[in-house]
Amino acid sequence: MRNFIGTYECKIDDKGRLKLPASLAKQMENFGGDSFVVKRSVFQPCLEVYPMKGWEKLMEKINRLNRFQKKNADFIRSFTAGLKTVEPDTAGRLQISKDLTLFADLRKDIVITSAGELFEIWDKAAYEKVIMTSEIDFAKLAEEVMGEISFDDEI
Repeated sequence: MRNFIGTYECKIDDKGRLKLPASLAKQMENFGGDSFVVKRSVFQPCLEVYPMKGWEKLMEKINRLNRFQKKNADFIRSFTAGLKTVEPDTAGRLQISKDLTLFADLRKDIVITSAGELFEIWDKAAYEKVIMTSEIDFAKLAEEVMGEISFDDEI
């Protein structure tokens, strides 16, 4: 499994074009030149960008949900709302649609940050606010999320 690495500060123009940092563009090439899916984040005011193969793998799981249960149909509709496929253009930019730009309140200064097999696009001020979690809060969260996992077999 491939993962993105890094956090980058960059700009988005009035037309929603985002110039990709060279390091990130190179990482994107490692996903076979496929297109990418941009979607609204479920929990945060940011966008998530998935390589197409990773997106298809996720959708295989979601498509197993019984759509004749209202909660499942509602979830699928909300989860996939506003989806767009994108590919870097010849100038190394991603075009972010107006509706997604408005959802994430992307202004001029943005942050792109790795999140494992996907990366997130944030308005810089919103990103800084989210990561200002105190060390004690993060330590508690890390213990809760990772404390029961045994890493012995995987190293």
